Amino acid sequence: MTSLDIKAPAAGEAPSSPAGGPPRRRRLRIPDRIRRGGLPYLLLLPALVLELVIHLVPMVVGIVMAFKELTQFYIRDWGNAPWAGLENFRLAVDFDAPIGADLLHSFWVTCSFTVLAVGFSWLFGVSAAILMQENFRGRGVLRAVFLTPYALPAYAAVITWAFMFQRDNGLVNSVLGGDSFWLIGDNSFWALTIVAVWKTWPFAFLMLMAGLQNIPKELYEAAAIDGAGIWQQIRRITLPSLAPVNQVLVLVLFLWTFNDFNTPFLLFGKGAPEAADLVSIHIYDSSFITWNFGSGSAMSVLLLLFLLLVTAVYLLFTSRGRRGADA
Repeated sequence: MTSLDIKAPAAGEAPSSPAGGPPRRRRLRIPDRIRRGGLPYLLLLPALVLELVIHLVPMVVGIVMAFKELTQFYIRDWGNAPWAGLENFRLAVDFDAPIGADLLHSFWVTCSFTVLAVGFSWLFGVSAAILMQENFRGRGVLRAVFLTPYALPAYAAVITWAFMFQRDNGLVNSVLGGDSFWLIGDNSFWALTIVAVWKTWPFAFLMLMAGLQNIPKELYEAAAIDGAGIWQQIRRITLPSLAPVNQVLVLVLFLWTFNDFNTPFLLFGKGAPEAADLVSIHIYDSSFITWNFGSGSAMSVLLLLFLLLVTAVYLLFTSRGRRGADA
């Protein structure tokens, strides 16, 4: 029997294939430190850059426009529009002048609309979520019905509501037996609020239902043994346990509702009624109806600063509340 002499490859020489074929290529090895630490962020970098371009560029352009005297005479060459400094901001906060007074009115209308829409959306959502914790026939069907408004396309849903609110042939007046104007006058505010709540409360229901799944059933069983009724269980167990979910949910609903543009625009079109003149619609009208893009951009910047301030204060208080509860 003969023995085979196997020579190890020299330093720097690639090992040859056992069959005498082409030499094997060494696989590129990524160090574990990079793979575990920076590689995930590197893979996310293209999407992050795209998101920044999509959101940051229009924001910067809007801020620049807020400092320009940008009217219909300069819209073709807005980069060469004369600088207005802080004049657009001064007019927006001068509540004795027409521009500032109209903006202040829209602000209070938006605040009232937001409080009602967020409040009723949360109330309907938590009520439906608690109901879905019970075992009864048809629970799955009812859950699907509750989520239907959230699943429908917003455009089609709001347009359908606009037809339902028509004075002569609308379903709402047919059911109520009246001939009220819902899309003009004071009733327009209530029509807008109804549609906003109808659109938003399924999201609250979905979030709160997920939060209820994390509450141990043993807590309710122990409370029932101690003689606690359903309202005491909700007040002592359900609501405190849902506090982390509610903190996020209320902030999201507030930002969505305060910035809502699609609902009033699809319901009323250009030039919403005075009773339903939200800030988002007011900024649109100031920019695209009066052709004063500088003033509209200044109002947008003020709205952004207001929402950032409210969000910062809200997060500050909620974080302090969590630290106090943990202590």
